[in-house]
Amino acid sequence: MGKKVTVVGAGFYGSTTAQRLAEYDVFDTVVITDIVEGKPAGLALDLNQSRPVEGFETKVVGVTTGPNGEGYEAIEGSDVVVITAGLPRKPGMSRMDLLETNAKIVRQVSENVAKYAPNAVVIVVSNPLDEMTALAQLATQFPKNRVLGQAGMLDTARFTNFVAEALSVPVKSVKTLTLGSHGDTMVPVPSKSTVNGKPLREVMPDGQIEEIVVKTRNGGAEVVALLKTGSAYYAPSAAAAKMAKAVAEDSGEIMPVCAWVDGEYGISGVYLGVEAQIGAEGVKRVVETDLDADELNSLKEAAEAVRAKQADVANM
Repeated sequence: MGKKVTVVGAGFYGSTTAQRLAEYDVFDTVVITDIVEGKPAGLALDLNQSRPVEGFETKVVGVTTGPNGEGYEAIEGSDVVVITAGLPRKPGMSRMDLLETNAKIVRQVSENVAKYAPNAVVIVVSNPLDEMTALAQLATQFPKNRVLGQAGMLDTARFTNFVAEALSVPVKSVKTLTLGSHGDTMVPVPSKSTVNGKPLREVMPDGQIEEIVVKTRNGGAEVVALLKTGSAYYAPSAAAAKMAKAVAEDSGEIMPVCAWVDGEYGISGVYLGVEAQIGAEGVKRVVETDLDADELNSLKEAAEAVRAKQADVANM
């Protein structure tokens, strides 16, 4: 049996994720679904016509879904489901402002995923990310390792890009890490960040690092403010697609993701941004990295901040 991946939501984020997944050419089928009549089928038609140019064989299928689960049978047998459905932010909105609206959408999608793709690994990208990941796990009742969220990959990419730009060096010479939540309690980790193998603090003054940390934390809001209609999708879709590929290939790659933490870093019982080894079963294990005292405290604070909000979504 060939590999199958479903992307729920055919907005900019979903359609770009579907394109990246198709172009990887590691799946037999990419299914894209949406509630807007005809939109996913139109995107699939367009993407399939790019196959001769880009040289990939993956088939893209587009399906319109209804309020009572109509159309979801198309996702049957998916190895991975990426949930992008939900409203994007508007200028001036925080991720938390989307909580109630997106909770209803994510719950409904998750219940249909559980029904039609009961063995899938679920990657959540709907905002507010940490809360929606917790909600998707509750709604699917999947084992916690099979539900994870895309945040750290994106935040780390933003941090890396800003450092590379500030120092005028190639992005591949920079390694950074962000943990914690996707939002105000994001924890960039300068102690684990390097430029050409040298510690970041040796090549950049603390004040400038702090500026870049703040810029990283506000990375999404900055894009939203400039676009005015909708939110970021090129970098986020690249991150989600990379995670889905790691699941499909059972690669064991270590990535910063939103994963269930149970004892690591002295933190238990919460979905939080940490490094994890990703494979066919989702999260193989959470990888603890040595943090300095300030970073560890910030991570524990982030855990408590998201824990309270994740408790709220259980009833949404």
